[in-house]
Parts: sequence; structure tokens; C-alpha cells
Amino acid sequence: MKKGTWKKHHKWFGLLFCFFILLFSLSGIILNHRTLVSQIDISRKYLPSLFEYKKWNNNFLRGTISLQKDTNTVFIYGSAGIFKSDKRATFFKEFNKGFPQGVDNRNIQAMAETPSLELFAAAQFTLYQYNSTRGWMIAPNSPNERLTDIITHQDSLILATRSHLYVSLPPYQSFEKIEIQKPKGYNAKVTLFRTVWLLHSGELFGIVGKVFMDLLAVVLIILSVTGILYWCLPKYIKRLKQKGVKPQQSVRLLKGSLNWHNIIGRYTIILTLFVSFTGWCLRPPILIPLAKNKVSPLPGTILQSDNPWNDKLRAIRFDTHKKEWLLSTSEGFYSLKDLKSTPQKLGKVPPVSVMGVNVLEKDSLNQWIVGSFSGLFTWNRDTEEIVDYFTGEIPSSTSGAPFGKRAISGFSKDFKGKECIVEYENGSNFAEMPNEFGVLPMSLWNVALEVHTGRIYTLLGSGTLVFISFAGLIVFWVLISGYIVRKKKK
Repeated sequence: MKKGTWKKHHKWFGLLFCFFILLFSLSGIILNHRTLVSQIDISRKYLPSLFEYKKWNNNFLRGTISLQKDTNTVFIYGSAGIFKSDKRATFFKEFNKGFPQGVDNRNIQAMAETPSLELFAAAQFTLYQYNSTRGWMIAPNSPNERLTDIITHQDSLILATRSHLYVSLPPYQSFEKIEIQKPKGYNAKVTLFRTVWLLHSGELFGIVGKVFMDLLAVVLIILSVTGILYWCLPKYIKRLKQKGVKPQQSVRLLKGSLNWHNIIGRYTIILTLFVSFTGWCLRPPILIPLAKNKVSPLPGTILQSDNPWNDKLRAIRFDTHKKEWLLSTSEGFYSLKDLKSTPQKLGKVPPVSVMGVNVLEKDSLNQWIVGSFSGLFTWNRDTEEIVDYFTGEIPSSTSGAPFGKRAISGFSKDFKGKECIVEYENGSNFAEMPNEFGVLPMSLWNVALEVHTGRIYTLLGSGTLVFISFAGLIVFWVLISGYIVRKKKK
């Protein structure tokens, strides 16, 4: 192409897309520092209506627990915290006293009650224990890892993190760490998707990597702002001259903006192209092949671990019929005779989305109910029969799509005469949700995630699924065209 064409592409694509580049950059910095912003919330009334809670959707109801002593009490838990109800779902009352400020600190993954009536709640990063006087308190000596599940078995409290299991016995003041054995045929490879994900955030190299990527985000912000100034200032300077005003300061700002735009853009071109390329890979359609292919972990990174289950555990249950443990992981389902035995991978299992299992419960016929964003299925482990919960049909594949026809996010069998199956977008009609719950806050971190993934642009409809792919290509083109324009000037 001619130089003039490259210049037009850089100018107009850059101007039209600089707003999105600024949002990508700012949201990326926030995503890299979740703890620092965990106490900051945004009311859902300021967000697109799709993000309001309706009919218990958007992970409001992830699950429930019915108390042993007060059998009429049911606690609902999920992304908004914990809410008290009864067996007939006639009322709903907040039960979040004691949690730290910020909804991100009360995003509950699971709850459990011990035989001695101790009540525990596993938030994403903290295990809480209920105190009748002070409310929820951090459980003593609990692990400092990302939590995924908590259950009881006899008098034991079993806590699952993304990488380990922990067992606590009465009086539940300490936890024994259990590193699960390597399964047969284990290799240390990790998904290409996770590798690219951690490269994009910088987390692959720990805090140093994250700060480095933050600096690249600042670079993109500077390039966007200086580009806007270079476009706006000539018109402003012209108006000042027409009014007889000397525009020395504006001229200096114009020259400085162009100088910084050119220097920073030229010396960071490889790095900024890398950021846009890796971000482009993390959404459909590239996401799917990345999730299905594995590579060896890069040496010296957080992916290199002696733990074969590093960041792979999702849920754990005890199968009373089989008298063995059932472990749900990002690698599939495994059975264990005891928590220290070698896991055995199960062959014929229900489809589960790459986002992980959301429902893992037994029904009255001793079958497992397995739900994820791929759908809801019943699973008879004796006959290995798997059928769609809604249609009774046999699924065509055990490899779950990221989103099925029904994206299941929650389930409960604790309400009398009410089937409670919650879809992520459509929710559930098991009971009417109080109107005031609709605009309960979303954490700033989650808002940043919706911005960074493009889901915030709800006007695009289903186009949000490919927005990042489109945006990544545009940013890539803006960077390339800018570099070529400068190179030709030289």
C-alpha cells in the first residue's frame, strides 16, 4: 500500500478504536491486582440490564444448604453472598454479617455443616466459620489458596482448593494438607490456553510479570492519549490563531505528543503486538483449539510444578454407593479409594464445560446430577448411562462445549415441592426473587473482567463472543500501520 493509505488506516482505525484500547488497558491493570480492589463495588443499576440479577441468575444462587438442627432453614449462597430462607422459599434475608467489605470477599463457592453444627462457607480466597455473636469469621489456620469446594464426611471437614485437598477434624482448628497422588499415565503438560492466558496477564512470571504487563498497558494508554492529542490540537491551534491568541503552549504540547507517540510506539512495537496477539487468542474461535491442546510448561514459570494437580481441582464428593471419593478436575473425573490413594480416571463421564462443574449432587435413585455450562445430565455410575436431564437423550459427546443449550450455574434440592435448576442467563422460576436483590453490587474486579472480555458491550448481542477477536485484529493493524508509517518517514 501507499504511504498515504497506511497513514489513513493508522489514523482512522486508531481514533475509532482508541476508546476500547483505553478500556482494555485500564481493565487489564485492575484484573492484575484483585486483592487491592476487592473492597470496591459497582452497583448493577449503572451497568447494562443484562448484568442485573433476575430470577436468581448470574451465579446469585450457586447452591443451598439445609441445616441439621433447624431443618426448616435453608441458606442460599453464590456471587452475592449468603441469604437465609426456609423450605418453602417464603422469605429471603441477607446473612452476610462479618464478611469483609466488598462483594468479591463474599463470593461463596460452597457451604458445609459439620456433625457438631459448625457452619463453614468457602469464598473464593477465604474460608469462613460462622459465629452466632460476631457473624462470619475467618476460619483459624485455613489455607491461603483459591478455594473451590467444601464438604463433610463423617466428622471430617474436607476443603478443596485449586491445587490441594485439606482435611480438618474436630474442633476444626487446623488443616492437614493432602497432595493427591499422580494418576496413571500422568504427564506434566498444560493446556495451551492456560499458557497464553498467563502470558497475556504476565502472571506466568509472578508479580514481576504482572507489573511488566501493567507497564505495557500504560504504554498503550500513552499511545492512545498522544494520538488523540495529535489529532485534536491542530484544529485547536488554528482556532486560537484566528482569535489572535498565541498558541505556544499548545504547539509545544503538539510537538511533545507526536515525539512521545513516535518514540514509545517504535521501541515497544514488538511488546504491544505481543499483548494484542495473546489477547486475541483468548476468545472464540481461537480459544477452543487452545483449550484442547497441551504443551510442556515453560521452565521457571508458575506452571512448572511438582504438584500434578496444580490449578486443576474443581469439586470433591464421597460416593456412598461406591464407597469411594469422586474428584472433578479440569482433566475429567477421577475416583479414589481414599484421599491418599492413586486416582483412577473414569472413562465414560458426563459432558462438562471448560469452565468447570457447577452441580455435582446425588438424586433419589442414587444417580449423580452433573451440571455445568454444557448442560445438566444424570449419570448412573453402575451402568455408565448418561442422559440429558431435560430431554432424556444420550449426549453425542463427553467433551462439553463452553456453552450448551442450557448453561447451568446452580442447583438445589432443599426446597419442598420446588425444582430449583438455575441457568446462568435465564435463572430459575422456583421462587420470586425480591426486587431489591436485582441491583446488588458487582465487584470492580468483575466489572473489569466484563470490560476486558467485551461482554460489557451487550448491544452487540451474540457478537460479544467474537468482539475480542475483531478488536485484537484492529489493534494489531493499528500498531503495524503506525510502525510502517514511521519507518517510511525515515
